[in-house]
Amino acid sequence: MIYLDNAATTMMKPPCMVDAVTKALTTMGNASRGAHETSLSASRVIFHARKTIAELFNCKRTDHVIFTSNATEALNIAIRGAIKPDSHVITTVLEHNSVLRPLYLMEKEKGISLSFVNCDDKGNVDAADFENLIDDKTSAIVCTHASNLTGNVVDVKKVGEIANRHGLLFIVDASQTAGVLPIDMEDMNIDILCFTGHKGLMGPQGTGGMCIREGVEVETFKCGGSGVHSYDKEQPRDYPTRLEAGTLNSHGIVGLSASVGFIKETGVENIKAREEMLALRFYNGIKNIDGIKIYSDVEAATHTGVVAINIKDYDSGAVADTLATDYGIAVRAGAHCAPKMHEALGTVVQGAVRFSFSYYSKEEEADAAIAAVREIANE
Repeated sequence: MIYLDNAATTMMKPPCMVDAVTKALTTMGNASRGAHETSLSASRVIFHARKTIAELFNCKRTDHVIFTSNATEALNIAIRGAIKPDSHVITTVLEHNSVLRPLYLMEKEKGISLSFVNCDDKGNVDAADFENLIDDKTSAIVCTHASNLTGNVVDVKKVGEIANRHGLLFIVDASQTAGVLPIDMEDMNIDILCFTGHKGLMGPQGTGGMCIREGVEVETFKCGGSGVHSYDKEQPRDYPTRLEAGTLNSHGIVGLSASVGFIKETGVENIKAREEMLALRFYNGIKNIDGIKIYSDVEAATHTGVVAINIKDYDSGAVADTLATDYGIAVRAGAHCAPKMHEALGTVVQGAVRFSFSYYSKEEEADAAIAAVREIANE
């Protein structure tokens, strides 16, 4: 099988990640739940993971790295725990439902109002449009770093400068870019960075988290066991315990820590360059085929390894099935949990076929995908 669905989850993982998880399964106890060696070992591993992730994203406080089960949980915690009720929030049409649905819930339950930055005909947003939507009630900007549908990248540094200049909370969804594009929370003025472990970070599923800038307050999302202050009736207020009730996924976190170590050793810029090269190779191979519509701005200065297309008026799901059954190529079709982006692109009915490359993808796999698309288009 040729796996080109890496925007959903990376299939190939660094061997060091697999080894770390395998060892942890039979050697690690429960972090902060005992003074014996297996518990202490888990605590050390989790601390090291926080430190490694803080360094990758330039989060100044290691204890402000919070572990969650995925980016969706992190975004729910950030949006519902840090945005002021009855305020105005700016977001974009590029967003995944992991951003949209928590915002809609806040709109319904907490009285927030929403404004959406639209995209151009290539699926890009202009950072200046965020500033045009700011009013006296605006309290936050929430946006993705890159579209999961098109791979188009948002200039979060410019957006962060706008948010900082107006004293707004800035929450970034880095699900598609963590481990793939350089991210510097301080340089980009990011207040809360939400990430998942199983995509560009090449870690296990069921891992993710958020990095919180010093001074930013996020209210407790769930409460329960913490291993400390057991006689208190309320969840401890110190980070990270404030947002980490219950047993952490230590086995997954040790794998995530190992994969992040691999990324730092390999270099994010090198990973970025390879994914962009593969996406551009695929794009150049299909762009002149009759009947192909491409929705990704692959020739932009910065882009992830994602290319979204349609073939003639064929249903995207039918194309994906053909690719899987006749060519052994795994892709993603349909709505991609990005409803407003499909509305903007005019693909609500047809959906889109998404090809997404990873660091471990091969040139010959891109070439095989080109040949398959050409054959389907010429049928």
